[in-house]
Amino acid sequence: MSGDAIGALHGAYVHGRRVRVLADWLAKLLPRGASVLDVGCGDGLLASVVKRERPDLNIAGIDVLVREGTHVAVMPFDGANIPFPDDSIDAITFVDVLHHTVDPMILLREAHRVARTHVIIKDHTVDGWLARPTLRFMDWVGNARHGVALPYNYWTRAQWVTAFAELGWEVETMEQALGLYPVAANWMFGRRLHFIASCRLPEEPEKRAKAQAMVA
Repeated sequence: MSGDAIGALHGAYVHGRRVRVLADWLAKLLPRGASVLDVGCGDGLLASVVKRERPDLNIAGIDVLVREGTHVAVMPFDGANIPFPDDSIDAITFVDVLHHTVDPMILLREAHRVARTHVIIKDHTVDGWLARPTLRFMDWVGNARHGVALPYNYWTRAQWVTAFAELGWEVETMEQALGLYPVAANWMFGRRLHFIASCRLPEEPEKRAKAQAMVA
């Protein structure tokens, strides 16, 4: 079966469920009445579904490749620098974005600078049997045909926890049983390969001092 055919099957049977499940998680975790920036939002479909569930939120996105006909307002950015001032957005989301970067800490530090209260991350953990080849296959199926960069830069759970601690973030939630796949597919593609984390940023002035020290 060709890559295009596999990608079409993925879109038909996996993508829609993924959007619904992740929208439910984000709607549950985002703070009430927040301004939200979805970094690496793609066509903005997920953000628009979250907005339908949580009309109290003000959601926009940024992406390296801005597509035509996006579902929410999307601004271009260079993949490293979030084009907003310090402490200007209540919450920032990264949904399956950071493993597409060469160094996830670059964007995590930018989120620390820009976000006021929360950063919510959905990504992968490369722990357990056949985790890396499974994640590489999933990434290729879901993204290769869209021209998305695929450095396959997956972290272990311990690396994520260490990064959050270095930033001084309080991990309010870190859940790995997300329900992204039907039971029959979960053994191969779910397992503990995915997580969603809601991190609360420290209050000012400690947060500002920490951010300044990291970018100095």
